[in-house]
Amino acid sequence: MPDPALNTTVPATKQAGLAFFDHAMNLLQELRRTQAGVIQKAAELCADRIARGGLVFLFGNGHSRMMSEEMTPRQGCYPGFVALVETALSNHAAIIGANGLRAPLYLENYEGYAEQILHGFHFGPNDAFIVISTSGIRPVIVEIAMGAQARGLPVIAIVSKAHCEEAQAAHSSGKKLINCADLIIDNLCPPGDCVLELEGLEWRTGPVSTITGAMIINMIRCAAAEALLARGVKPVILPSHQFVGHTSASEQLEAFYEAYRLSLKHLFE
Repeated sequence: MPDPALNTTVPATKQAGLAFFDHAMNLLQELRRTQAGVIQKAAELCADRIARGGLVFLFGNGHSRMMSEEMTPRQGCYPGFVALVETALSNHAAIIGANGLRAPLYLENYEGYAEQILHGFHFGPNDAFIVISTSGIRPVIVEIAMGAQARGLPVIAIVSKAHCEEAQAAHSSGKKLINCADLIIDNLCPPGDCVLELEGLEWRTGPVSTITGAMIINMIRCAAAEALLARGVKPVILPSHQFVGHTSASEQLEAFYEAYRLSLKHLFE
């Protein structure tokens, strides 16, 4: 873990933007030092499941949804990963009014909602889950993980251990995400996510979970592709949209669409 005594207050001689940059870079170095091993294990698990025709679902509500979409659909992604996005829990378009923050913040604490999401699919024996939540305590997150495990699917958690261990459980079972995961990847975020203290503000700014989370997702993606190739399975890559129009890129895009379609077949049979 990063040194908890690290002073995050910005000195008068240092600009806040540069202070945040330095802190984020330090966290990425710490991520490499402490989490590389478990990230590799997660990638190997994903590759094994995908090689056997399974799917790896990514679920996160609120801001954590972004990590699901960082995996797929994204340039350089490939079939086998599925962003399970429940828009009622993850709408970033508004703060107040219709589709504002109040309803999603309520729903993520509503027990039983996650099971209704899971009921929409016929999961296969080779599927798996990556569940993303910095706090790791909301009932919908806990129940997605519990529901996956109840179906015999392994769960990889991306969570702030510091926040999750410190926070009180919100689910009636007393469980948190760290209690419902087969592999736990620590995104190294402090409780509350933000790392920067500015004189005159009573609350910190500078959230880092997007930075460390996106790094974790891309490390899993790249390592899983390498592991698939080692198994003799060549991933069908989504090419950059900037190249579509060139014959080879257009053909590759169509190949990706078809491969992705076929990968989902067992979910609705």
